[in-house]
Amino acid sequence: MDNLYKWLATEVIMDDLNAEKIWESVMGVMRLAVSGATFNLYLKQTELLEIKEVEDRLVCEVGVGSVMIRDTVDQRFKGQLAMEMERLTGKRCEIGFRIESKSSFPKAVEGQNKFGPLFEETKKDESRWRMANLRPDYTFENYAVGGSNQMAYAASQAVSQKPGEAYNPLFVYGGVGVGKTHLMQAIGHVCAEKGEGKVLFCTSEQFTNDLVEGIKNKTTEKMRSKYRQLKLLMIDDVQFMAGRVAVQEEFFHTYNTLAASGGQIVMTSDRPPTEISKLEARLRSRFGAGLIVDIGQPDFELRTAILLIKARQKRIDLPMEAAQLIAEKIEGVRELEGTLVRLKTEAETKSRPLDKDLVIGLLKTNNGRPGMRKILTPNEVMNAVGDYFGVGVQLLKGERRTRSIVWPRQILMFLLRKDLELPQEEVGRLVGGRDHSTVIHATEKVEAAMKLDSKTDLVINDLRKRLLMNG
Repeated sequence: MDNLYKWLATEVIMDDLNAEKIWESVMGVMRLAVSGATFNLYLKQTELLEIKEVEDRLVCEVGVGSVMIRDTVDQRFKGQLAMEMERLTGKRCEIGFRIESKSSFPKAVEGQNKFGPLFEETKKDESRWRMANLRPDYTFENYAVGGSNQMAYAASQAVSQKPGEAYNPLFVYGGVGVGKTHLMQAIGHVCAEKGEGKVLFCTSEQFTNDLVEGIKNKTTEKMRSKYRQLKLLMIDDVQFMAGRVAVQEEFFHTYNTLAASGGQIVMTSDRPPTEISKLEARLRSRFGAGLIVDIGQPDFELRTAILLIKARQKRIDLPMEAAQLIAEKIEGVRELEGTLVRLKTEAETKSRPLDKDLVIGLLKTNNGRPGMRKILTPNEVMNAVGDYFGVGVQLLKGERRTRSIVWPRQILMFLLRKDLELPQEEVGRLVGGRDHSTVIHATEKVEAAMKLDSKTDLVINDLRKRLLMNG
């Protein structure tokens, strides 16, 4: 490490007190000293605006993008930053902070500082990402990176730089809301901007519908031309192809054609290929020929970063302390975003600032007081239903249709739909990839049973009490 400091020190032009070179060196050391998520969240947005020599010391003014960044850097990193400055300059340093958006820094505009902002806003050619079915906000710049998704992020960046060469196919799997689709579309944005070939994102359901339409209208050649002349094909939720013979047959040939022509295939799933039942062996073999990587649930630090990114995108001024309170309580990414929306609504309807007190008030809904709701996650509901009926979660998600499993499964779908207010498609995805009509049927059946049978009503109320008590 001492050699690193010596090498970094040689990069500093002390005669000119070159602020940019000094800060770049300090950031180089800090990047090694803290986790990637911490660096991206707090330090990446700072810049040494001014450095003055006053008597026997240096007075440094550091620019930060917001109040929350200033407060956190001041509390957690001020001493370490001053120490690194002193190592590099050989003089005692005093550091102060000034709130100044990084986008207004002249050096950032000129593109000379390699430590860009966490919430970078770039203008892209809209026609390209629209034609590719990409969301404008699903970019690498808006993707928070931590230990649970670092490998998937690195692999995705490699694929975006060398599509068809790095990892082909790239298969990313993980639970609901961990960022699989975002990461895959980020690859699409980079490739679309390069303009080296056609890019397309679609769900397995869209691929299936295109095939059905092609067969019905005798336009299968047109459909094949659409998918087989791409530079990058991204298929979301590929597990839903399982069990569909014609769809798997068409995708197999599409895959082979793209791979032979140097095209890149990226897929996401809620499980690895080996665990997708009714998936043809030849497809399972193809999927395993490239890189299979998983994304786990985010840790506290990453959840905080995700909240701040989502708040910035929604133009919500979320204090760091409030974000950390939410991240401590809620694990699921979709639930984090839902909580953020509820906080914004609460603040607007009650004309209150979105601060720590408002967050605490909302999070207190887990104590079961009348009129208050606990912030639940889908996993909590699944485990509660499974424990209540003595049925494993995997059985609830599975294909078995015995009465002892079907009824708990329908209650599970009812609670996910009504209590968590999840969309029908999302409930279907969570409970083994079922069709939205199955979710509708289950919800209606449980609602009808609650009206006709007091025992069912008692079961639902008992489950809800248990969920509240476990908060």
